[in-house]
Parts: sequence; C-alpha cells; structure tokens
Amino acid sequence: MTMWIWIIVASLAAYVLKLTGYLVPERVLEHPRMARVTWVLTLGLLSALVVMNTFASGTALVADARVAAFVVAVVALVLRAPFLLVVVLGAAAAALTRALGWG
Repeated sequence: MTMWIWIIVASLAAYVLKLTGYLVPERVLEHPRMARVTWVLTLGLLSALVVMNTFASGTALVADARVAAFVVAVVALVLRAPFLLVVVLGAAAAALTRALGWG
C-alpha cells in the first residue's frame, strides 16, 4: 500500500472515533464510574507524557537539564506560584543547568 492509503485510513479511523464520541448517550457519560474512568485515564496519559518528555531521549533514560527544570517547576507549583512564574523558573533552571555544563 502506498503512504496515501495509510493516511486516508488513519484519517477515517480518527473521524469514526470522534463520531462515536458524539453518538454515546449523555446518561452514559454522566455516570459516576465513567467520570472516574475519564479522570484516571486523563491523569495517566498526562503523567506518561510528562515522564517521557522529561526523562527520555529516544530509547535512553537520561537525567539532564529537563529534570532540573521539572523539579523546580514542581516545587513552584506546590508553593502555588502563578503559572507564568512556574514556566520562567523552569526555563531559568534549565538554562542555569546547561550553563554549568550539567545538561
């Protein structure tokens, strides 16, 4: 198969998946168990994304400037700093770590 066929198949699959979300009855979505499942699923997916982007480089496990930025950002969030300050502190921690040659 050519690449275009795979692109069309993937596009159709994404469309069908999105369409099924609209066709699910509202009473199913409002059930407490469904709310719990969606909360846990979202939390798990976001956690996996953060871990993979922080501690992985390709197939290797690494500890570089991203880890320092992550730790500083978590501490700032625990201390309830504003989001913009969290981003600036994380970026500063990464820059400082790289400037010191550790990342």
